[in-house]
Amino acid sequence: MHTVLCFGDSNTHGQVPGGLPTSRYPFPQRWGGVLARELGPSWHVIEEGLSGRTTVRDDPIEGALKNGRTYLRPCLMSHAPLDLIILMLGTNDLKARFSQPASEVAMGIGCLIHDIRELSPGPEGKQPEIMVVSPPPMRDDIKQWEQIFKGAQAKSHELALQFEIVADSLEVHFFDAGSVCSCDPRDGFHIDEVAHEALGTALAREVEAIGWK
Repeated sequence: MHTVLCFGDSNTHGQVPGGLPTSRYPFPQRWGGVLARELGPSWHVIEEGLSGRTTVRDDPIEGALKNGRTYLRPCLMSHAPLDLIILMLGTNDLKARFSQPASEVAMGIGCLIHDIRELSPGPEGKQPEIMVVSPPPMRDDIKQWEQIFKGAQAKSHELALQFEIVADSLEVHFFDAGSVCSCDPRDGFHIDEVAHEALGTALAREVEAIGWK
């Protein structure tokens, strides 16, 4: 059996667009659950999605626990051995309080890749496969979140290119979620069940294409 860790934010957690912070799609509807269904019983899919999670930044309002880099290492150690790690982060780094361009958000993804390789949580202590997934761009209308994400919409359209540059330079797999799904208009930055289905199915094909012994 192969094991994949899906490490992300609220769109990995499955938060319902426009709903309460505790509103969450059931596992079969989340992209991680769709991925599990599509890959079949020879794969164990682990979801590690946290709403508000950043790549490498402590959140001065929501707390240091939202820093993805701080949690990633113990998470990898807890679930090792891992054959594949899928990273889908970046949206929360675009909050106005961080003042980060898309290129530096991508650099944060690069830091996570380096941390994974340093720990080597693959089978027999080897390097696991890594796939970077850029989140779908935000919509222009993000409702009551406009001030929190002020200026983020334009930056969100730059993430795919910047993430792909980092992924190529570090020789890891890359997938643009925006190529198969878009954010729901109910809040402008979360994905609905239709998008989860499309993303999980597309990622399953990407995972299969890697080639596994």
